[in-house]
Amino acid sequence: MFSTDVRVAELYGCGDPAMLLPAEAALLGRAVPKRMQEFAAGRICARRALAEFGIKDFAIERAADRQPLWPTSMVGSITHTIGFCAAVVAARATTAAIGFDSELVGGLPRGGLPRGGVQPHLWPSICVAAEIDWLEALPEPQRIPAATLIFSAKEAFYKCQYPLTFEQLGFHDARVELNDWGASPGSFTIAATRPIAFAAWASRPMTGRYLFHGDYVSSGLCVAAGNQ
Repeated sequence: MFSTDVRVAELYGCGDPAMLLPAEAALLGRAVPKRMQEFAAGRICARRALAEFGIKDFAIERAADRQPLWPTSMVGSITHTIGFCAAVVAARATTAAIGFDSELVGGLPRGGLPRGGVQPHLWPSICVAAEIDWLEALPEPQRIPAATLIFSAKEAFYKCQYPLTFEQLGFHDARVELNDWGASPGSFTIAATRPIAFAAWASRPMTGRYLFHGDYVSSGLCVAAGNQ
């Protein structure tokens, strides 16, 4: 999904809060066990990915807006969903920003939780009209996986742009087009539906990559350094 100068670490299952560094554990406060496990999984994956750049035992703390605080020489993105977590990191010398998101698409209900995937009643809050028209034209078994991919692609896009712009975007502020639906891995394009600050950093539309893996779909995109 990414070029060779990006490192990825993933974890299936729960993270162990005992593996957090002291500065990371201090951020948990009174979090419930599920949140502790998700947070731990994200930090464990992020530190594993950083270690591939020779950065070891770096405590990934949190900014006031709850964004992870990466080493000054690095950029990164963390994602977690039911049963899966991953982190991607890259050197700031080559990559200005990176966004990554994973979502549960299907599979059996887990621990009393509902089946994954973006259900049709959620489409109007996530999709613009053209995206809904495209979804409704698909064979029915493909609609929820495709809608979940659209959601994931928008999340990755928002995660990519925010550290550069600090602009809050809504789901209707971008439109996704799937260039090769049915392929995995595949690609997508995403463009803003209104003027946004990110236009100073990336050409429009922007191209990302996606992958269906097991019960999950992951989406990612990045901005090369020096694009502004």
